[in-house]
Amino acid sequence: MTRVAGIDCGTNSIRLLVADVHPETGELIELDRRMTIVRLGQGVDRTGRLAPEALERTFAACRAYAAVIEELGAERLRFVATSASRDAENRDEFVRGVVDILGVEPEVISGDQEAEFSFTGATAELEKEGAGAESLPRKGGGGRRAGEKYLVVDIGGGSTEFVVGNKQVEAARSVDIGCVRLTERHVRHDPVSAEEAAAIRTDIRAALDLAEETVPLESAETLVGLAGSVTTVAAIALDLPEYDSTKIHRAVIPYEQVVAVTERLLASTHDERAAIPVMHPGRVDVIVAGALVLREIMERTGARQVVVSEHDILDGIALSVA
Repeated sequence: MTRVAGIDCGTNSIRLLVADVHPETGELIELDRRMTIVRLGQGVDRTGRLAPEALERTFAACRAYAAVIEELGAERLRFVATSASRDAENRDEFVRGVVDILGVEPEVISGDQEAEFSFTGATAELEKEGAGAESLPRKGGGGRRAGEKYLVVDIGGGSTEFVVGNKQVEAARSVDIGCVRLTERHVRHDPVSAEEAAAIRTDIRAALDLAEETVPLESAETLVGLAGSVTTVAAIALDLPEYDSTKIHRAVIPYEQVVAVTERLLASTHDERAAIPVMHPGRVDVIVAGALVLREIMERTGARQVVVSEHDILDGIALSVA
């Protein structure tokens, strides 16, 4: 087997996956998966630059990940950087720091590349023989049929990726509606005011209009949601006593529950959100915007439920290394 490592560095978090790749099936056998909230995109929407303290938080996480990669003996590493580092004037500082620590240059990928990795990571397992893709729900109810399309949405910190396809990507678009970006742009009150929520929704709807220029959002039968905003909303909807990825992965959350969770978050203070058992401390201040993105997507597409996946861009990166 080949042992690979993938790092996904986004606007809000940096994540590591170390896995063995089965030589015959190409399946990833996970050895270590971890996530650190570093908020690399702190202030980027306003200043156009990566803040010194954000860079240092990110480099500290890289040093910890370098130790894990060395301990597990990964033969290949790919480091992918997404929205925040695409937008920053001083991204060369970021690149130099990563090379010094990990020995590889971070690839600052395009939104379309980000979308393709997300789609591959989310659907590879669902489409494997015997994985039970036919048991997943269709947008309007009932089970999937062979050849039907997925709409994969990856709600990140700086951007959201939309991808439609079956076994391959047919159309993809990345738009700048991430939970960190929207929060920094609009939120000044605790709880979020009605006016701030309306402004966030306006931005989301405008971005969905842009996405629809490239991606037929209503053409897919199954909506698959990725990343921390989606998994956190799912964990709250499932009323889990603690975050449990085994219960969240492939959970099906009805639209009505997404609405209920979003309304709860909108009405809650920072401290009330922080007290939710499944809430990661790094998501407390941005989860409202993330939940609103998911809700607006479901309303635009008419999806009655979302299939939640813990497999995402990180898995796509690791598969690409193999």
